[in-house]
Amino acid sequence: MSDLLLLGLIGGLTLLLLLTLLAFAGYSGLLAGVAVSAGSPPIRNVTVAYKFHTGPYNETGRLFTESCSVCPRLRSIAVYYDSPHVVPPEKCRCAVGSILSEGEESPSPEFIQLYQKFGFKVFSFPAPSHVVTATFPYTTTLSIWLAARRVHPALDAYIKERKLCAHPRLEIYQQDQIYFMCPLARQGDFYVPEMKETERKSRGPAEASDARVDDAGAVSSTVSFICHLITSVGHGSPPPGGARQTLFSAPTVGTGRVTRS
Repeated sequence: MSDLLLLGLIGGLTLLLLLTLLAFAGYSGLLAGVAVSAGSPPIRNVTVAYKFHTGPYNETGRLFTESCSVCPRLRSIAVYYDSPHVVPPEKCRCAVGSILSEGEESPSPEFIQLYQKFGFKVFSFPAPSHVVTATFPYTTTLSIWLAARRVHPALDAYIKERKLCAHPRLEIYQQDQIYFMCPLARQGDFYVPEMKETERKSRGPAEASDARVDDAGAVSSTVSFICHLITSVGHGSPPPGGARQTLFSAPTVGTGRVTRS
């Protein structure tokens, strides 16, 4: 009789654990719908403090942690320039950091100096007139993993089906939502200086020394090439263990701003 009670207790606890895990996954966005649309951007023009990274996206978790350690009150932002399904992981490029200001607001000089002290660069992105956008609930660390698995394929399908030139791919962590944004215009304005420099170098010494070929032209050519790849094979979600799936100091939802524990 005692054995039956023990088995029943174990079974009950196992069932309770499974239900708890399912409830946690549901709260994290497992069952949330993913609606992709084209329209106005979720943010206005922004000034960001960032660090540029070349290499596997699964190595950028430390940059999120570092930027949020400088000022936990600020929102996180990431700009991914390459598809890990097209570009070798060691050559994928991105910029990760924090949003210092938005719209007509001027960035705090104290914040700028603080971030620069820790090796961050400061750059401004415009507010594009039209973007491809999607949102996903942002309630737990698991939300980041689920978003990577669910939102990126939906964005890829939407962009490829309509043959859009939507690039690069931005993620903004804001309050209880993760905003995904792919500009449909002025894509080159979202290239940080390091990205422009890598494009200039990739043209080779002959072209790089040709004064008639400027950085804007190089970026324009790169955007056109990347857009061709996107409409052909899709941007692709990050590979297993990608930056959005790593358990770095995960963002926690605060009031009005995203903070990190």
